[in-house]
Amino acid sequence: MAFPGLALVREPFYLLGALTMKILMPIGDGTEALDTFYAYYRLPEDNYEVVVAGPEARLYHTVLHEVPPNPDVPWDITQERPGYHLMASASFSELKAADFVGAFVSGGRAPEYLRYDQALLDLLRAMVAAGKPIACLCHGIEILSAANVIQGKQVTTVPKCALDAEQGGAVYVDQDWVVDGNIVTGRGYAENTVVLAEFLRLLGQTKT
Repeated sequence: MAFPGLALVREPFYLLGALTMKILMPIGDGTEALDTFYAYYRLPEDNYEVVVAGPEARLYHTVLHEVPPNPDVPWDITQERPGYHLMASASFSELKAADFVGAFVSGGRAPEYLRYDQALLDLLRAMVAAGKPIACLCHGIEILSAANVIQGKQVTTVPKCALDAEQGGAVYVDQDWVVDGNIVTGRGYAENTVVLAEFLRLLGQTKT
């Protein structure tokens, strides 16, 4: 059955114009799906190009990362279940901080090993030094801590990662979301909306 007018819509509206403002989105196997995909689809609505990157340019497995709410099967720790797949179009080592206006760091299990990737840490250090906005959710704080970019900053994260923040020299704040300078942090995907709103506000302030 044909629907009048549908043939005119050949691609999403945000692809009809040139997207020149790039946001770095580091991922790896075990990246949390909700942390990642909300920003992945939300940022292009404001004409930002999300550049998904990983240790290698390949397909990665995301996960559903939560403490299951079923009281009949209690879990004291986070459980992981398979999520969607997401393609990284570039490796960290081939990117330059100067090409990006900001970065969005999501959580999940991936930050546990991504924090050892020196190319990624160098990218984030250069971006923070240049005053570019950084958004971070949940376990992503492990990456910012390893990059040594949150010293003296007030940040939040999932409570079990508070120590990671403090070991990076930050002040952990027991709040859902925190903005300190050009860094906005949130506990997890429940804070997606407010973290993205603050991130977009910071990006708007730093446009040249």
